Amino acid sequence: MEEIQFEKTAEKALLISVDTGEFDAEISINELSELAKTAGAEVVGMMIQKRPAPSAATFVGSGRLGETVAFCNANDVDIIIADSELSPVQVRNIEDYTNVKVVDRTTLILDIFAKRARSAEGKIQVELAQLKYSLPRLSGQGKSLSRLGGGIGTRGPGETKLESDKRHIRRRIQYLNENLVKIEKRRQAMHRRRQKNGAYAVAIVGYTNVGKSTLMNRLTDAGVLEENKLFATLDPTARKLTLPDGNQVMLIDTVGLVRRLPHQLVDAFRSTLEEALWADVILNVCDASSEECSEHVKVTNDLLSSLGCDGKPVINVLNKCDLLPDLLDFLLVGRSVRISAKTGYGIESLLDEISKALPHTTAQVKLLIPFSKAKIVNEIRQYGTVESEIYTDEGIEVCAAAQTSYLETVKEYIVSTE
Repeated sequence: MEEIQFEKTAEKALLISVDTGEFDAEISINELSELAKTAGAEVVGMMIQKRPAPSAATFVGSGRLGETVAFCNANDVDIIIADSELSPVQVRNIEDYTNVKVVDRTTLILDIFAKRARSAEGKIQVELAQLKYSLPRLSGQGKSLSRLGGGIGTRGPGETKLESDKRHIRRRIQYLNENLVKIEKRRQAMHRRRQKNGAYAVAIVGYTNVGKSTLMNRLTDAGVLEENKLFATLDPTARKLTLPDGNQVMLIDTVGLVRRLPHQLVDAFRSTLEEALWADVILNVCDASSEECSEHVKVTNDLLSSLGCDGKPVINVLNKCDLLPDLLDFLLVGRSVRISAKTGYGIESLLDEISKALPHTTAQVKLLIPFSKAKIVNEIRQYGTVESEIYTDEGIEVCAAAQTSYLETVKEYIVSTE
């Protein structure tokens, strides 16, 4: 018997926004459009209404709500996505007026994160953020709380959790928080062990979809998913990178950022985002071909500052320069490097800048190593560069530049330092 396959069609989405002057509504709704596409929706329309403040009952005004109903009916809209957080009352009222499912910006982002999470930690963080967001919204959701079916806004913890009482959800939140604390302790122990061993860490941070994963793959052959979608990478990836001067660093790819990132996600993913806090050097990657490049850099820097990363060496990496060969100079604070992670342009300059930004913890030394300890020569190559190697009657005479933390472990063989 021939199997019949049904093609899943994308949900048709209408985006709505209220422009109060608090932020650039047009740029924000365009970003919301990309988020909706990433979630699997087909954006068929966008509406922006200027108001002093959103309507407490229906978000947009009554006149614009009537236009929304007509547009939904004429275009078979399946879902309305608001470019702000909505109250349960607003969601219920808009759904009653339009007879169309309604979600807000935060729900959409949480949905994408639920779809993208792969690691146990990532899944815990997403579920925790979703439950914290849904808890104060349980009362007042009415019939929408028991809504069944699939599509945007329904991934993650599942209907059984959303339909549970607040006491059950609070217990679940407590359990997830306890698990995250355990993961955080393991992460901190790993970071302390790395620092004790004198290993460097370089964190790749930046706006979502600017090419962080492509850069990671270019530098380390990490095999990280590269996709032209927002939040293609959610779970952090770490790979070893050897710099031209012989220093080895741990390169860490982190979750991407967006404007107005829901505070529930910032809180839940704080342990992941704090990879930057433990790093010796931070690469702030931005899309040089985007008109919003400078704004993206600011969004990232603001978050880094909130995490306590002030004072750390930051290299602004202007990616996708192959799309703008005549790129003008950007007025960015600190170091800046133009690259194309796709073509490899500027990668050598980036590696040089990383080497310069690392803490100066290397030293030039001459060692006399007994033949019985010859393996030390190979160890030196792991922690630095062997410049000469001469076999003498007393042992192996080595001139090298290596990390001082490692040299401390072989100080009995050091003849002289420069």
